[in-house]
Amino acid sequence: MIVPSQPPWHGRLAAHAIHLAVRCLSASLRWEHQHHPDATTAIRSGRVIFAIWHNRLALCLPAYSRAIGHAPGRRMAALVSASRDGGILAHVLHLSDVLPIRGSTSRRGPQALRELVTAARSQHDLALTPDGPRGPRYQAQEGAILAAQFTGLPIIPASWAPAWKFNLRSWDAFQVPLPFSTCLFRMGEPIHVPRGTTPEQREQLRLLLAERLAAITHD
Repeated sequence: MIVPSQPPWHGRLAAHAIHLAVRCLSASLRWEHQHHPDATTAIRSGRVIFAIWHNRLALCLPAYSRAIGHAPGRRMAALVSASRDGGILAHVLHLSDVLPIRGSTSRRGPQALRELVTAARSQHDLALTPDGPRGPRYQAQEGAILAAQFTGLPIIPASWAPAWKFNLRSWDAFQVPLPFSTCLFRMGEPIHVPRGTTPEQREQLRLLLAERLAAITHD
């Protein structure tokens, strides 16, 4: 069994700094919302799977809090790479009371899928980056579709767009919003994946997910 990489002490220290920075940054933003009504209904009705592009991870935690509203006890499990960098992100999630599930299409994929199903059965919302952890940018893989098929949860496409930001020189052009910016948070029409979905149908749903994420993503 492949064991996910764990961050050294300085990685854990970096995770604490990132956690604090995200909380301070989020508090400075002026949030606006634009959600498909079926997305709001699905979230109020039960657990869901949030799908967000990899370069939008900076605000995934405050966006989740805004998506679920005042729901004490509601928790999320998020798929995170089993790599060393993923270990730092996993520690950031842990500090925010999010359950990190380590794996990707190239490492611990089947095990991570089983752990996602277990988390869903334990009443967690799920979160995945369809183009992560290595891209190509804005090209959805089928991980979210498989998770929806095995859990029965609807997929909610989600994205945000800050008025002011800078982009890192990474494969995904990772977006970092600037403090005091206006940030538009959008959720698209949910996608439902029946248990008996065939590989051909999964491919069509994968393309549909990419299409619906593209419709709410503005660079």
